[in-house]
Amino acid sequence: MNMVIIILQKKYGVGVTDFSIGFGKELFGWNDRSGTRWKICFLPLGGYVKFFGDRNVFSQSDHEEILKKYNEEDQKKLFTLKPLYQRSLIVFGGPLANFLLAIVIFASIYMFVGKDFTPAVINEVQKDSPAENAGMMKNDIILEIDDKKIKSILDVSKFISLSTSEFVDFKILRSQDELILKVRPDLIDSDDGLGNKIKKRIVGIKLSPFNNEIKHKKLGPAKAIYYSISEVYFVTTSTLKYMGSIITGSGDSSQLGGPIRIAKITGQVAEFGLVPFLSIMAYISISLGLINLFPIPLLDGGHLMFYAFEKILGRPLSQKTQEGFFRIGMFLLLFLMFFATFNDLKDLGLF
Repeated sequence: MNMVIIILQKKYGVGVTDFSIGFGKELFGWNDRSGTRWKICFLPLGGYVKFFGDRNVFSQSDHEEILKKYNEEDQKKLFTLKPLYQRSLIVFGGPLANFLLAIVIFASIYMFVGKDFTPAVINEVQKDSPAENAGMMKNDIILEIDDKKIKSILDVSKFISLSTSEFVDFKILRSQDELILKVRPDLIDSDDGLGNKIKKRIVGIKLSPFNNEIKHKKLGPAKAIYYSISEVYFVTTSTLKYMGSIITGSGDSSQLGGPIRIAKITGQVAEFGLVPFLSIMAYISISLGLINLFPIPLLDGGHLMFYAFEKILGRPLSQKTQEGFFRIGMFLLLFLMFFATFNDLKDLGLF
């Protein structure tokens, strides 16, 4: 995941002392010809890159002290003395690697396993359900949900469950006519198919393939990458909408999970085979990349926020101001971790 950072730092001549997969005690490692220590550590929960002369490498204001501490040759390897655009690109490289990893995983699945393109036809509308109240009928073909095209029968439940609006807009084809129907889903207690309790949005329809034909095909590289990028974009925007709904109080914050829930679900999905396991890894990678872009100090997004201030002001923020931001960032991260862990433990029935 940090390979993007390594490529960028090599390009711009930034010195790297450590490249670690995992955190904590080093299990084994080696030094390359440039002096970088590549290592595998005890806790496999991500990784990090440590730059040469690392103190507060992302936005340091005491450049005069740096110039006194290092000779001219070493100064060329210091991250903090690089132009602003180079520092920004290197920092952005971490989250970018998460998104690229997800694209590679999805593209590999679409090329070697295939992607479903089966149109969705309503086979049954349950009595007194939100769908019936909205006017849905058997044999309606679902074309779009909330202005997003239905490319597969699998998209229907995904788009409904990830919708954050009170009403879900369905575009359907009935005979030769296209209709827009507004459906207000019911929110019920259910499970995710793995035994985990969730709040589920349902509209009360059962689907079947169009003309009972399953369309599943392997894609070429170009189409696989296109659909992979589309999936990453959809997951990213849906996550942002969900986070926004939590902030405004309209979303269900009980579905926000942390490391415990991730580990639990990952283990459950792994039992279904390699493809589901790789898919969940891709979704986790997207989430990590997105969260890392949040403008919170200690995260890459926070460092990019500092760079924006530096660009606007023409100078870095003072060390004291940065320290104040880092305290706020630490509080926000600890609060988020506590809240997510509490939800995880409650999901396990410990609360």
